[in-house]
Amino acid sequence: MSLPPEKASELKQIIHQQLVKMDVHGRIREVLAETIREELAPEHQQLSTEDLIKALRQRGIIDDVMKELKFVTDVNEKERTSAPKPSTHFVDREPPVLKKTNIDPTRRYLYLQVLGGKAFLEHLQEPEPLPGQICSTFALCLHFRNQRFRSKPVPCACEPDFHDGFLLEVHKDSLGDGSKMVDATTMLSICDPVHMVLIKTDTFGETTLVASYFLEWRSVLAAENGITNVAVELLGVGTESKVSVGVLNIRLEMYPQLNKTLSPEVTNTQFALERQKTAEKERLFLVYAKQWWREYLQIRPTHNVRLVKIFAQDENGVNRPVCSYIRPLRAGRLLDTPRQAARFVSVLGYERAPVIGGGVGKPEQWCTLLAFLCRNKGDCEDHANLLCSLLLGFGLEAFVCVGTKAKGVPHTWVMTCGTDGTITFWESLTGHRYIHRPINPDDPPLVEQPKPLYPYRTIGCIFNHQKFFGNCQPSDAVEVCVFDLHDESKWKPMSGEAIKSVCSPGTTSSVPPFPPLCASTVDAAVTSNEIELQLRILISEHRKPLGWQVIPGV
Repeated sequence: MSLPPEKASELKQIIHQQLVKMDVHGRIREVLAETIREELAPEHQQLSTEDLIKALRQRGIIDDVMKELKFVTDVNEKERTSAPKPSTHFVDREPPVLKKTNIDPTRRYLYLQVLGGKAFLEHLQEPEPLPGQICSTFALCLHFRNQRFRSKPVPCACEPDFHDGFLLEVHKDSLGDGSKMVDATTMLSICDPVHMVLIKTDTFGETTLVASYFLEWRSVLAAENGITNVAVELLGVGTESKVSVGVLNIRLEMYPQLNKTLSPEVTNTQFALERQKTAEKERLFLVYAKQWWREYLQIRPTHNVRLVKIFAQDENGVNRPVCSYIRPLRAGRLLDTPRQAARFVSVLGYERAPVIGGGVGKPEQWCTLLAFLCRNKGDCEDHANLLCSLLLGFGLEAFVCVGTKAKGVPHTWVMTCGTDGTITFWESLTGHRYIHRPINPDDPPLVEQPKPLYPYRTIGCIFNHQKFFGNCQPSDAVEVCVFDLHDESKWKPMSGEAIKSVCSPGTTSSVPPFPPLCASTVDAAVTSNEIELQLRILISEHRKPLGWQVIPGV
């Protein structure tokens, strides 16, 4: 393709400016001198063009130049009168009219680089994938202070070739004075970890949760030059939560560079104090929960067989209060109504936690929200927790219900309380809703009773992020339950202060922060057209052998 003379001249000028800006000529002279001095014998000091290009490529200079230049769309917002046309020339990387991810010079950033992995022994015999061959892949998902990232997928291997960088804003959500550069001491008080989730996708598109890890990033505040390298050992999930699955090499760097770093003694003391404070809060809550349970059993001895769940294990085998799995989650413009939220949760895949060996016991694994969203499937508890969080975000009074379905199968679903006292059950796996009308067992036999349409049989407790109630009615059958939560003879409450001490956001606790929802990367119109085209082709191929007439457009 030939360019007009004015375009060719402009292209040469821009490339020349970029080369001068990067001092490429000086770097080439240094490489040339070094190559002649080190790689050529003294008797023949002649260097070919191929040798010079090879030396430049080995030192990354050519890659640096290509990264600084890129094709962009040249759009003048003031003069645009029609659809924008792609430019035929290169432009500088940071022209003022382009929308790019700019670094705010008044804020601190954490640059997290993943520089490969090792010791993923499960994939020790994994063959090297051929070009174009479909293979199983790893992807790393990150969440830090309301920011989510996902790495490029890499083939599964004993040493997966992760090479990704993520720029994390340290004091997101207007922490402190936004116009003031936050210092190391202030950042030391930010106890939010970087949540890392490793997902494996097989050749059939099925996803598996491999590992979930909370990275303590604040060690970089005591590192020389604000740079540190960390070897992160990832452990398995569920029944394999004590088994190593591999190691990731992580590099942490602060931008802009810290004027003054902290001493390791200061950071280690801070970490020890936080762990001590968290452990004390969790110990006090455990003491309170035991006392609450004893009082609950004193009401009626048969309560010990009801499904009253106060703690649940996450994917790492850590016991957390069930209230910590819920938090109001606002979807913004991604979901317009509670009905849409229910539909969204229902289309996420359902899969029970895997278990090794036989037995009839249900495995214990309530996933954190990031692990559930990244894997794109989970158990009924994961669906119910997400739906309850979304409904709370819409301003509804929502609770997660723990009970059983037919044949005594344990199950969780969601309940909302209307302003008029209407109780609505939401099935998170299907998106269906049911109005609850309790049966009065004291009514005469001739009184017509409502017939329940929901599949639920018993209910042991309900909870959200602030409240927990144990069902202490004579019968735990859902059809006869009265949901008057203010009547302590029917529902025994937990202390709101006790729940807040371990489940409130912002507290120093082991409760992971909630990630935001992200918009879909799928273009609905394009995908719809592709599916329609594939269906047309399949229908045509099905009709031809049968001798049926292929009607265009059908």
